[in-house]
Amino acid sequence: MGAGESGVGTAILAKKQGWNVFVSDYGIIDEKFKKTLEELTVDWEESTHTTERILQSNLVVKSPGIPDTAPIIQAIKKAGIDIVSEIEFAGNYNTAKTICITGSNGKTTTAMLTHHILKNAGINVGLAGNIGDSFAKQVAREDFDWYVLELSSFQLDDMHTFKADIAILLNITPDHLDRYNYEMQNYVDSKMRIVQNQTKQDWFIYNYDDPIIQKEVEKRTILSQKAPFSLTEIQELGGYIDKQEQITININQQFTMSIHDLALKGKHNAQNSLASGIASRILEIRKESVRESLSDFVNVEHRLEFVAKVHGIEFINDSKATNVNSTWFALETMENPTVWIVGGVDKGNDYSELQALVKDKVKAIICLGKNNKKIFETFQNDIEIIVEASSAMEAVAYGYRFAKKNETVLLSPACASFDLFENYEERGNEFKKAVRAL
Repeated sequence: MGAGESGVGTAILAKKQGWNVFVSDYGIIDEKFKKTLEELTVDWEESTHTTERILQSNLVVKSPGIPDTAPIIQAIKKAGIDIVSEIEFAGNYNTAKTICITGSNGKTTTAMLTHHILKNAGINVGLAGNIGDSFAKQVAREDFDWYVLELSSFQLDDMHTFKADIAILLNITPDHLDRYNYEMQNYVDSKMRIVQNQTKQDWFIYNYDDPIIQKEVEKRTILSQKAPFSLTEIQELGGYIDKQEQITININQQFTMSIHDLALKGKHNAQNSLASGIASRILEIRKESVRESLSDFVNVEHRLEFVAKVHGIEFINDSKATNVNSTWFALETMENPTVWIVGGVDKGNDYSELQALVKDKVKAIICLGKNNKKIFETFQNDIEIIVEASSAMEAVAYGYRFAKKNETVLLSPACASFDLFENYEERGNEFKKAVRAL
């Protein structure tokens, strides 16, 4: 179900393993994926789901983008057919070890950083999940010893027997609540599936400072070895930052380095670096190699990405910030007065969490979305200038007008992009294009 990266990857692996494969997508299938399916001689359909044919299946592998409430999914469940995620399906054929990373924020950065450290250390490692080529496709065509997998809650929901050798949980804050009946505990339970099926031989790396995670760890029976990380408290087994602003990791002999030498700046990135560092030391990667990789890593596109400086005004693209917590981190790292571009499709956001930071850091707000009522209501008493823009070009023009030399224009929307853009990448690219046109 679904003929995107994960669906077509599943078809590649399923065909190799001798399954009879049918691919169904309710939307239009991308030409490059159609070409792959034709080469595989796999039957496919687009713009519809033929219920009769789908219900003849033994197994349905569902794209993470399809909600459980979709009528076709309800029909499959009623028929008693097993539904799994691409990760679960690929896991049945995977012989490599896995480092699995989830959290409301920081997953992509931490996955790429962990992959960077392992690769630099000479480990034969793949990167998959919510990022890059699908896990299933790589299991079919590659021969890695390790995988770093970035996993969303939607992927975890349809994973049942899969096990992470090393599980990393970065944080849990309200996100995608529309997919979880607006029940926070449902979303929390989804994230905690990262430790399911783990044994005493496995590891669980988690954020000790996150109150929700802390509570869940206390109330659950987790068999794996725990390696928490903290920005405030010493961890005898795990990692922390001390008062001298030094990272310390107590796994397989002590590892230390100054946070000022980290490539990634900001508190949230210190957490991401700690998590990746702990995983690396569990694998006994040499300290010098870990230190070098943590200091030379280049972050992902659309995540606090420096675009340009125009007449002394800095423009930063954080289009990947699709929830309030991501934007909180972005605002927290701002050192100059900031013009903030925010808005899009609201996923049940509570903007009041940002009020103190906005008062402290933001001089003007530009709303880039179709429905900005909630943003106006939250900040109108704190910020004098709040305007609306209907395109990236207009938003950037406003930003250029409101910001002065040595100030920053930050695109950090705290929302999904689907009202004005195809996805967060298109939104970020349009923003960069507009900045470069100044």
